[in-house]
Amino acid sequence: MNYILFDGTVRNALLPFTFTRPVADIRIGILTIREKWEKHLGTTTTTLTEEYLSEKYPMVEMEENVMINASFLPNDILSEMVKNLEPNQAIFKGEEVIAFYTQDTQEEVDFDNYEIVEYQNDCLFVAHPWDIFSKNDAALREDFELLTEDRKSQPIPKSVNVISPENIFIEEGAKLEFVTLNASSGPIYIGKNSEIMEGSVIRGPFALCEEAQVKLATKVYGATTVGPHCRIGGEVSNSVLFGYSNKGHDGFLGNSVLGEWCNIGADSNNSNLKNNYEEVKLWSYETESFSKTGLQFCGLMMGDHSKCGINTMFNTGTVVGVSTNIFGAGFPRNFVPSFSWGGAAGFSTYITKKAFETARIVMSRRHVEFDEKEARILEHVFELTKKYRKE
Repeated sequence: MNYILFDGTVRNALLPFTFTRPVADIRIGILTIREKWEKHLGTTTTTLTEEYLSEKYPMVEMEENVMINASFLPNDILSEMVKNLEPNQAIFKGEEVIAFYTQDTQEEVDFDNYEIVEYQNDCLFVAHPWDIFSKNDAALREDFELLTEDRKSQPIPKSVNVISPENIFIEEGAKLEFVTLNASSGPIYIGKNSEIMEGSVIRGPFALCEEAQVKLATKVYGATTVGPHCRIGGEVSNSVLFGYSNKGHDGFLGNSVLGEWCNIGADSNNSNLKNNYEEVKLWSYETESFSKTGLQFCGLMMGDHSKCGINTMFNTGTVVGVSTNIFGAGFPRNFVPSFSWGGAAGFSTYITKKAFETARIVMSRRHVEFDEKEARILEHVFELTKKYRKE
């Protein structure tokens, strides 16, 4: 069967992360949503997403297809239901469609003509940016079971101070000596060719993905995911870094999400709790206003290719767009539009020529090419977000 992941109704609510990727390629837990579905289904998937992203994330349609709403995370029961879908059947949970069978001869999909199968069990659903960190604990535990079932971990080095070793899985090529791992509160997954440097103290649930690095004497609280090729240092709590991003120095990052190719300067901190302990409101691209999160703890949401200089201070519930460059004293505003350059004293437009020069250098350091396909996506994001900048 040919499986296609589509963005669903929450795509705009998940901005800025979905400016540069489909919903399917959001990382939550250890894997991206796409990787989870592919593991469960035992096959590859393609994507139905925004037109400007389709060159990088194409859709392959065949005679018979199953469309899957990527905002729903798979589990054993749901994935079996999806595998067993037949023509003219759709799976719904409440008002939201999870998956449906379609044929290339269909001119349109009308669910009034479908047999509706109700999914009545629990499953993880990502509808807001803050869901990525707030549901990361549950997603990480599910992925740990998925990735380690019937597999044997590499041995834990003798120098490692460990609690609950049965909840720790180390992949081939990982390096760690003289660190403390406490997996009594959740599993700890240490990915292939990753490294945890000496003196680091880590409490689960925690995932360190392939080629990622924890620097000397880092303190990590669960539920935290450090995506492939990321580096962390200082103090990190309940945060998700998608991939290729750095928070390599002292400073605090908590209840936060960083996209790809982000960099947090030395001694930078984010607040994750308001001084009056009230519910945090977060900028929503969907409503173009600040929305209630229902959370007391909520930190920094930073889109791809964004960076901040040393000693940057982020207010509780700050949303930073794509390709921003923040620096200077004081607290920048708690919504920083994409392609902004500046800080608390004010912002100007970060022109694409300069932003692309930086992206090209940054990506080449990790042996990844900044190609024309990537440039066209970011050019489109620049135009989409013009209305938020004072130009």
